[in-house]
Amino acid sequence: MNFSLIICTYNRRNAIETLMNSIVVQLLYPNQIIIVDGSLNLETKAYFESANFKNLDYFLVDDINRGLTKQRNFGISKVNSTTEIVCFLDDDTILDEKYFEEIINTYARFPDAFGVGGYITNEVKWEKNTLDFKEDKKYFTYDGFHRSEDKRFILRKSLGLDSDVLPGFSPLFSHGRSVSYLPTSGKIYKVEQLMGGVSSFKKEVLDIHKFSTYFEGYGLYEDAEFTIRISKFGQLYLNTNAQLEHHHDASGRPNKYNYGKMVVRNGWYVWRTKNPNPKMIHSFKWHSITILLTLIRVANILTTNKRKEALTESLGRTVGWFSLLTNKPLIID
Repeated sequence: MNFSLIICTYNRRNAIETLMNSIVVQLLYPNQIIIVDGSLNLETKAYFESANFKNLDYFLVDDINRGLTKQRNFGISKVNSTTEIVCFLDDDTILDEKYFEEIINTYARFPDAFGVGGYITNEVKWEKNTLDFKEDKKYFTYDGFHRSEDKRFILRKSLGLDSDVLPGFSPLFSHGRSVSYLPTSGKIYKVEQLMGGVSSFKKEVLDIHKFSTYFEGYGLYEDAEFTIRISKFGQLYLNTNAQLEHHHDASGRPNKYNYGKMVVRNGWYVWRTKNPNPKMIHSFKWHSITILLTLIRVANILTTNKRKEALTESLGRTVGWFSLLTNKPLIID
């Protein structure tokens, strides 16, 4: 299959060089690489001008097209007409050499796929269950594997607020378990959500569906909104053999106050994309979990060394929640 790769970047010249080094050794190389650079300096531009990458198209965008969702949509507009699959990668990822081969093979194996996601290996440690393994609240178990359970989920379980759907799917009250709760089993799982920075989609899907313009700038949860929206029309898959690392480069991220506001307001937007007309119980659970997670962040002021970050994010979450009472986000169809 003919496939294009879109990488959106912002002031991360060193991170993207590391990513490119992992792309050039791929067993299956992209037919087109589109770099959409929203940087405020020319360091990334100079890097690509001095490098010699095959099939590469570089674009330095201005304010009109700067911001993750805008840059992704700009990149989609530059995809070759012969492209069948469009891959997206965050600029701070590092690929296993079989990454693209595994992604493209998934489309061949599942012709109904609208999209296929890769699997991040460096953020969660999974272990295969042994014969003497015993269930415990400190572990999350799935498909013969277990990982440490997040303390937030332990608390939510005790309050009857745990997710009631499989990992990679969103409950009707949102706040589900992401694809990071799928184990390193070597299997391909059906999902409803993908992480945007390690995703791919059929070009025919992107010809119809674009990333929402609501998510400007950093674009927190824009991937959840997009994939939940398109999963209403077709199937998404996650291939645990399409492996890569994500190193979360700190540059280009919003301050913690704005991040906190995004967590709540963007989270509300994603929830209402999934469930436009929630029942009272779904609304109660969404708000209860949102408030609970805010209180946990407040407690972090006393329990972590990064007290200023915990304080400012808590304030952002609080302001974000109160803003929903008078100024809810407008859902863009």
